Amino acid sequence: MQEKSMVKLGVGVFANKELSKEAMDLGVATVQRYVQLADQYGVDDIIVSATSATREAKNGREFLDRLIHEAGVSPQLISGKEEAKLIFLAVREAIAIKNEKLLVIDIGGGSTEAVIGDQNQIFYGNSMKLGVLRLWDFIGNQTKINGKTQKELKAHIKQAASAVVEKINQTGFDRVIGTSGTIRALAEACLIKADNLAPEIVNAETVKLKDLIKLRDRLLDASPEERSEIPGINSNRADAIHLGALLLVEILTQINASVITISDASLRDGMIINYLEKHGILIEEVSQGKSLKEKSCIRLAIKYDTDLMEKRHVMKIALQLFDQLKHLHEADDYERDLISHAALIYDIGLFVAFQDYHKHSRYLIKNSQLRGFTNDEVFYWDTWQGTTGKKALGKAKKNTGNWRNPRRKRLSFWQEFLGLQ
Repeated sequence: MQEKSMVKLGVGVFANKELSKEAMDLGVATVQRYVQLADQYGVDDIIVSATSATREAKNGREFLDRLIHEAGVSPQLISGKEEAKLIFLAVREAIAIKNEKLLVIDIGGGSTEAVIGDQNQIFYGNSMKLGVLRLWDFIGNQTKINGKTQKELKAHIKQAASAVVEKINQTGFDRVIGTSGTIRALAEACLIKADNLAPEIVNAETVKLKDLIKLRDRLLDASPEERSEIPGINSNRADAIHLGALLLVEILTQINASVITISDASLRDGMIINYLEKHGILIEEVSQGKSLKEKSCIRLAIKYDTDLMEKRHVMKIALQLFDQLKHLHEADDYERDLISHAALIYDIGLFVAFQDYHKHSRYLIKNSQLRGFTNDEVFYWDTWQGTTGKKALGKAKKNTGNWRNPRRKRLSFWQEFLGLQ
């Protein structure tokens, strides 16, 4: 299960250097509720970490003591560099990495983490004292900011990020990955604007800087109420999301990045991975498979009691058909890759029931947060699962009209071919 509560522990702390009693009370109550949930699920170990706001608050120790005595947990106070490392560990298990260096950016309430690494190692990681709540305190809680204040904010961001930006440009990177609720919300708003449709998943989707700039300008001109009405922007983030947009655009501009890939990985995921590794459990040992995508599919297949030997045989036949009929479909290795992974999980709905198993499979695939796959790829599988007859095939053809990626039109041919078998 997954549960998330937005406490906003750092509200006011970067101006007053103290956690408010209200924020601490809410924080303790939230952890107490999570402890109760963990007990219901029979959890053995509970990991609690505190970050920027607690690190900098004069009464941060008091808050940690309250968590110990009132919630019965042992919180860890982690540094900005450790936070950056944990976030990168999470991204590495959520995004398919080729032979490339990733720059991961995570915008939090009080700090922004930046870390560069590849599949095997981390080259650089650091934390900047920049975050949406810190910027909120910097401008004195203004709901709308004028041109003068915007210039002051940009100058402040440039100065606070200068050392890290310089190191980023020296180290170099091939792709920028954005994590955190702030970046995901901004990305979702951009994707909805482009497609007029909310994406099923945001992980591995890409957003252009020019679209983020347009969204930033729109958010800066709007009131909190107007921001909350923008599709993709949650009302809980409406008060400070414009500052997150301003911060993200400034950082991307300074590092000359024109596009950012979004990941739904988080610090929480990194904490779990770190825990497993410390206890001698490597992620690679949890499942078979060569790539992140294949591992994700195998984990899902195992979860729903699938015969992997049978599925590998299905994969072999599917790929043979793909290769032998290439003169008809003219698809490339991208589509071949999708077919091979789909063969592993196409009938996991049998775990629910034989009748309409394809519908159950569609639901499970769409809602399982498969790592390494884009929204386009999951949408393709979803449509493929629906082609079990002429009616479904006609509906699938109609659905292709909503596909924003030109590659999807080619995918639809192969989709159509499979549906006519």
